[in-house]
Amino acid sequence: MRDDIDDKVIAIIAEQAMLDPSDVSPQSTLEDLGIDSLGLVESIFAIEETFDISVPFNANDPSESDFDITSVSAIIAAVERLVQDQA
Repeated sequence: MRDDIDDKVIAIIAEQAMLDPSDVSPQSTLEDLGIDSLGLVESIFAIEETFDISVPFNANDPSESDFDITSVSAIIAAVERLVQDQA
């Protein structure tokens, strides 16, 4: 299950960055990948839809959100927690 979440989150982020998933590393930041605030919001919506979860993210003030977007690995970990909490 964990690898499945990793692959899906990386695929979503890669799509927003218009990159191949193999070009997205867990250490990458969204800024490294060229994803702007609109791309971030679209990524959040895609994650919510893909995993049928509600992401606690405030697009107006991302620093106040309870969703870590500091790196791809942080996003994956946050999604894993949300999926596990929902189960």
